[in-house]
Amino acid sequence: MPLTPSNYNPPLWFKNAHVSTIYSAKFRKTPKLLQKREKIVLSDGDFLHVDWSFTSPSKNRIIILLHGLEGNAQRPYIKAMAYHCINNNWDVAALNFRGCSGVTNLKYESYHAGKTNDLQEVINHVLEKNRYTEIALIGFSLGGNLALKYLGTQTTIPKEIKKAVAISTPVHLKSSLIALEKPENFIYRTVFLKSLRKKVTEKMHRFPEKITKSDLAKITSLKTFDDIYTAPAHGFKDAEDYYNKNSSLQFLPLIKTKVLLLNSLNDTFLSPKCFPKEFAYKKNNFYLETPKYGGHVGFHQTNHCYYNERRALEFLNQ
Repeated sequence: MPLTPSNYNPPLWFKNAHVSTIYSAKFRKTPKLLQKREKIVLSDGDFLHVDWSFTSPSKNRIIILLHGLEGNAQRPYIKAMAYHCINNNWDVAALNFRGCSGVTNLKYESYHAGKTNDLQEVINHVLEKNRYTEIALIGFSLGGNLALKYLGTQTTIPKEIKKAVAISTPVHLKSSLIALEKPENFIYRTVFLKSLRKKVTEKMHRFPEKITKSDLAKITSLKTFDDIYTAPAHGFKDAEDYYNKNSSLQFLPLIKTKVLLLNSLNDTFLSPKCFPKEFAYKKNNFYLETPKYGGHVGFHQTNHCYYNERRALEFLNQ
């Protein structure tokens, strides 16, 4: 305990990992959601955007949503989660990591799977509003790893943070990268790499002294992207150093907050190390749920409400 049994059983077509992953990312229609964008200036002079949604009347509690690699607060999985949060009496602050809101950020650095200082600044900003007595975190994929690392590495966690949910989360970054390199994942890594190379090209034009056309030509995989851009831009020796220092798996024993990790067994982005069952047996505040189906952030139940949305809110409202 708490290894949580799962009753998720999707419609037939969505038992296929690739169908559930691709449909949910590209074809799902989400409910209408009112969002109000705020620009937050960070302590180093850079900025990020937060898209707010509010319940009425306010219940003085808020969920901070963290998107995945090359995502943003407009992705179906974020907007649908936000919609169900406000309909369950939670305000929502949906982050757009640096450079992910459609506007290029100012610094050479951007975001990565363990950049907890930006999350801390957003949490501080939320607390400065002096209206929230309860905060929860919900992270998807890379954002899930970020949330778990934050909870396991901060010396003091604000008392307002009561619970967190991590969905489809690669808690061991290196082995998940190896999983993404498998032939079956060709389409996903191609899409990621195309988007990442576009951003690095923008950085090259603005910071020619830090990255060159020759460097850009060497970025032919997610690993080389992390070696050539992510690691040096954020103070790591190389990709290996970045993966080792930012994988949240090593920090799980230090988490005191009540946490749910929801990872499907047929998620092709994840490695066996992303299902820490033995640890879940020993840790009273760490709940691991591993449904047979769900792909990567593809827990289709109905178009209106996905299983991960219902399950996250059940966990947070308990």
